[in-house]
Amino acid sequence: MLDFFPGTMKTCAGLSRRSFLQVGSLSGLGISLPFALAQQALAKTKGATEGGKNTSDVNCILIWTQGGTSHHDTFDPKPQAPINVKGEYGVIDTSVPGVQFTEIVPRMARELGRFAVLRGWNPMNGSHGVADQHLMSGRPFNPSVHYPTIGSVVSHEMGFKTAMPPFVQLGNAVDRTFGGGKAGILGLQHNAFEILADPNADNFVVRDISPPAGISNERVDRRKRVLGMVDSLQRSTSVQPADYEALDENYKTALEMITAQETRRAFQLDKEDPRLREQYGKNSFGQKCLLARRLIESGVRFVTVSDGGWDTHQANFSSLKSGLVPRVDQGLPQLLIDLEQRGLLEKTLVVWLTDFGRTPKINSASGRDHWASAGFAIMAGAGVPGGSVLGATDDEGGQPIRNQYFSEDIVATIYHKLGLPLDLHVQSPDGRPVRLIEGNLIKEWV
Repeated sequence: MLDFFPGTMKTCAGLSRRSFLQVGSLSGLGISLPFALAQQALAKTKGATEGGKNTSDVNCILIWTQGGTSHHDTFDPKPQAPINVKGEYGVIDTSVPGVQFTEIVPRMARELGRFAVLRGWNPMNGSHGVADQHLMSGRPFNPSVHYPTIGSVVSHEMGFKTAMPPFVQLGNAVDRTFGGGKAGILGLQHNAFEILADPNADNFVVRDISPPAGISNERVDRRKRVLGMVDSLQRSTSVQPADYEALDENYKTALEMITAQETRRAFQLDKEDPRLREQYGKNSFGQKCLLARRLIESGVRFVTVSDGGWDTHQANFSSLKSGLVPRVDQGLPQLLIDLEQRGLLEKTLVVWLTDFGRTPKINSASGRDHWASAGFAIMAGAGVPGGSVLGATDDEGGQPIRNQYFSEDIVATIYHKLGLPLDLHVQSPDGRPVRLIEGNLIKEWV
């Protein structure tokens, strides 16, 4: 929530000032918006000052289904396996001859020509928390080095494109226990700007960038002018004017985001055609996908769409069929269609990742447990060949037997698509060079 009422604040040099324009804390981070955005603004000129490492203008939308989505019951069915492996679902043909999915993903099956499926993924991990950290950074958990998530690397290396933050996360379904989804050694300023409000709600409002009721843009402008007059009086007696200059830059950056047209437009879901909103699905996941597209259009470089509840140790089949899968089966293909129709898909990489796979054998609670040796990943856009089904698992879906790739390979491929070098090094807080990724490219997709 924004606080435009008077208060007192100090700089690290001990200066105090009257704050007529104070912006509240970022959701989930506990740091002020001016501080975070001013730090991120240092990256605005990064490409120019560092020789322009990035040669790509590809953005990314990451779909993260937290808990571990079953590969058996979606994109790698085993219809010839015993009933305690193949489960309750039948299979259906896809748009690619010879490829079948389960019956609960009919739209994904029809639209397979728009995306690629990796059936040869080996997570080499079956633990929550560790999965979020490993798969979102491409490096195994290391308590000594907190490797940053991909979105934070994008923020650090590419910086702002517009007034919008480079890295936004929708929802909080990311396990932070081991640093998953966080900036790690890159610093708090490159954490995601989190939007926790449900975009499917009638009263959808984004905290931290929406003035409270009764505070119009005109009132913001008036208070900015008052703040300027107070500053002038204080600076005339100050021996440290540089500190005031830096502090004002913080507020300027925050105000750019709050008052920018692209910020207001990005979150006005009610301006979308109601028919398009229905096509995405009038549920939280579907509307997050729609919002992700709008954020990309507004200049955000990396959007994480998080969705929880996929840890199906119990009632796996009823949970997937009745609630979890239908909203993704509707929303994700519509996102790809919408991006393509708007000419954005070639410059937008869309990735669906999850913690790990689930056990071949069904447990006594009609569920599947964690499985560390096999799972799936999906990519689309940015030149990824649609209709590609890469790799295969054994007869029970227990381990890859062809085209095996690992989590670091998936992340390396994302780096490549986004124009980030695979030998990218950054400096840790203690001054050491740290290599961020050591995976190999999924060569069939690049």
